[in-house]
Amino acid sequence: MSARSLRAAYGVWAPIYDAMVAGFSAPLRQRSLAAIHGEGPSRVLLVGAGTGLDLPYIPKDCVTVALDLTHGMLLRARRKGAALLVEGDCEALPFPDASFDIVVLHLILAVTAHAAAALREAARVLRPGGRILVLDKFLRPGQRAPLRRLIGPLLGPIATHTDLVFEEILATCPELRCIADEPAAVNGWFRLIRLHKDEPQG
Repeated sequence: MSARSLRAAYGVWAPIYDAMVAGFSAPLRQRSLAAIHGEGPSRVLLVGAGTGLDLPYIPKDCVTVALDLTHGMLLRARRKGAALLVEGDCEALPFPDASFDIVVLHLILAVTAHAAAALREAARVLRPGGRILVLDKFLRPGQRAPLRRLIGPLLGPIATHTDLVFEEILATCPELRCIADEPAAVNGWFRLIRLHKDEPQG
């Protein structure tokens, strides 16, 4: 889905997004963001923050920036927690290199037009030694899933990609290393993934 299409679609869905998504995703978000607790003050970027469903699970001592493409989503996020709200595109983040300790990608890679570009941008703004927390639906390498693969090209441009293979996306970011990968829901289609950005060599 293009940025223009995403902005239009989520502008329409903003008033009902929580009703559709919050109940299903809340325990998954909480599990993912538990990795931040005990880390001490951190700079956290929520990419595709939507209506701010992640904000209640971010430790209070973190400096949190919530970015979303849709103004209507950010208006609702303002009610859920303290964060700097930024309207922007996940494929062209408006932040300098190495700006954040933690980047959160919850339910965004499967809806953006170019998942690899979004992950590369997340890696760019992450400091060396930092982590990326991913929650989304992915196929595994070689997984058959004929229905998901069949409808993927149809749904991708208008709603969500159902045929993404995370390992293929990760291969475009050699500085990132997977340190955890857990099944989360729908028989492992949804996964909780933690990535570490290695220190530069030399």
